[in-house]
Amino acid sequence: MAFYDLAKQERDVLVKQIQEVILKEITAVNHLPILPYFSDEDTYIRKTAYLAIGKIYKMHIGQLPNIIKLLNELFVHDDFKVRQTVVNAAGEIGKSDFMAVQSFFDQGLLDEHHAVRNAVIGSVKKMGEVNPTPVLAWAATYLQHPDKEIRREICHGIELRGRKHPQDILPMLKQLQFDPTKRVSSTLVHVIGQIAYKKGCLATVIADLKTWQNKELVDQAILEIIDVHERYKDFAVLSQQEAIDYISKHF
Repeated sequence: MAFYDLAKQERDVLVKQIQEVILKEITAVNHLPILPYFSDEDTYIRKTAYLAIGKIYKMHIGQLPNIIKLLNELFVHDDFKVRQTVVNAAGEIGKSDFMAVQSFFDQGLLDEHHAVRNAVIGSVKKMGEVNPTPVLAWAATYLQHPDKEIRREICHGIELRGRKHPQDILPMLKQLQFDPTKRVSSTLVHVIGQIAYKKGCLATVIADLKTWQNKELVDQAILEIIDVHERYKDFAVLSQQEAIDYISKHF
């Protein structure tokens, strides 16, 4: 039965059960009792498992070496869902201690399965929001990577930090302004649009774009910013017309 087919009380019991099993088996030689949760077809069961890792890490900080050992052993599993769950679990730890789990993201970026690479993007987003200094420093080392997909994934991964602190990621985005790959430049334009409609961000983004040299890409970004203010009008601080007026006055 899927996670959300269960009643609320039953879900609470299952969450507690998964956490207890993982804590009990985390020091075991054989991790077979844990594997079904990491490989479950239901994404919410897998989410419960990686959130349990995060809770155990916070409540039992001394178990970190055992947690890392467990994740390393599971990370070589043939099932991409297991590797995906490992990356997400590492992301929960990386919110506080990125250096302890950095290797999972170095490897995850190169994984053959897109679901694992997407887990890297999602984890970078959640870690970068609350633990930006080491996460962004790590991400910056991949901005000029020869693999275009890695450059695109890093660009996408740092987006969430930019929604509240655009000044933290704009210098990184600027390094991609002449990227020759369409998928990278399209993601770059998308990310600029996503950070520009948040409270207090438009002025910062526009001021920075004025210093960019790739005028064609900047024009695309401006159009995206204007369009985003309409597409997300229920969430944008400014109306589309107010955004247009600001851009017209300051750009």
